[in-house]
Amino acid sequence: MSSEIYLTHWKDEISRSPNSIYLTIVDALALSIRKGDLREGDRLPPQRTIADYLGTNLTTVTRAFTEARRRGLIDATVGRGTFVRVGAGESHWRHTGPAVVDLTMNLPPIPQDPPLQRMIQNDITALLKQQDLNSLMSYRVTGGTIEERQLGAKWIAPAIGQRRTDEILVTPGAQSALAAIVSTHTQPGDVIVTDRIAYPGIRTIAAQFGLILVGVDSDVEGMASEQLDQVCAQHHPRLLYCIPTIHNPTTATMSLQRRKDILKVAQRHHLHIAEDDPYSLLMNDPLPALAALDHSRVSYIATLAKTLSPGLRTAYVALPNADMTRRVTAAIRAIVLTNAGLLSALAVRWMQTGQAHTILHAIQRELRLRQSIARKVLGDQHCMNPDGPHVWLKLPDWWGSADFVAYARRRGLALVPSTVFAISGEPPQRARIALGSAPDAASLEESLHGVLSILQHKRSPGFADIV
Repeated sequence: MSSEIYLTHWKDEISRSPNSIYLTIVDALALSIRKGDLREGDRLPPQRTIADYLGTNLTTVTRAFTEARRRGLIDATVGRGTFVRVGAGESHWRHTGPAVVDLTMNLPPIPQDPPLQRMIQNDITALLKQQDLNSLMSYRVTGGTIEERQLGAKWIAPAIGQRRTDEILVTPGAQSALAAIVSTHTQPGDVIVTDRIAYPGIRTIAAQFGLILVGVDSDVEGMASEQLDQVCAQHHPRLLYCIPTIHNPTTATMSLQRRKDILKVAQRHHLHIAEDDPYSLLMNDPLPALAALDHSRVSYIATLAKTLSPGLRTAYVALPNADMTRRVTAAIRAIVLTNAGLLSALAVRWMQTGQAHTILHAIQRELRLRQSIARKVLGDQHCMNPDGPHVWLKLPDWWGSADFVAYARRRGLALVPSTVFAISGEPPQRARIALGSAPDAASLEESLHGVLSILQHKRSPGFADIV
């Protein structure tokens, strides 16, 4: 086929695409191969010729060809030129969009309805008109104003029930709140008990404060209460850290009875609980949080990062009593000082106007759609929750977690291996897929088909298998 014809198509794609030019060239090349405009073994024109025809510079075309080689679309030989690679047309996963599709970050999908960008622009404009700029851009009260705490208490009430304002704090994110709670209850060398497969943030905090983590095995309902009892008797931990609802990464949700069993163990061993609850409000009818079942023993954290946006940098903390509120406030002041004024004002406005619930409901709908897509593409043998933001992918026998994730990245997909989550012991043959970071459902579905093709690929033995 004449090079002028497919290069004309590439030029048209560049004029239409919002992506960077080099990525658009790669996508256009892949499309030409899939359509048959370019066949395996076809020689491409020199890069300078392509740059001149497309009206771009040589560096951009060189960068595009480098990415195309990484994707397995072309081969280049010095002195001979660049050719369409044999097998390039057989790929089960089409590369559209960024060079690496990031499915590692557990983000809520950005809703299209309501249009979040326009909403933020309008609300920031309104805030700047209605409030004093010096106040918005100044230091805030550590732990939030009374109004912010009242709105926070109302937001988390579906999970923990009604709370007094002096038991509520507003913090810049869940991680700082967790660090403050941990530092309040422990000293260097103390033991924290948690799931053996646990959220990595607790590992970071434990390392920073010189604490020892001891893991407890889980089943489909989460942490095993009998083993927790044994661990407490042996190690005498100062604190229990857990995610009872849509656990990260396993997706397990404790039943009401399991929650009661965990609390009985904690009561028997005089154990305080740090309950991390990022996902309950993604459910229409969440189970009572541990903090609702035992007010006096549980410090509760709920972040807006998973239900609205991490860009708000806002979490709500419910504490057992006013004295504990004062102690944790002092820890927050030492760690992060205070919330950002403009972001706090935006969160308050969304709570007051009802926009927060409008956004939440849109995110709930989108996550349920994405979970249904994941089940359709990947099957139902993996750990999923229909309201959750991630999938705990079960790998076949021939794939170890780290090898699978490394191979997926070579195919343009970024996932998280189980090694990141393992507190102790051998990590399971699993990987986590975050469903919310894909720009839309169609992109997610295409990426999941890529994951499926990798799952079905039996890797060749490597050097480690040679003796």
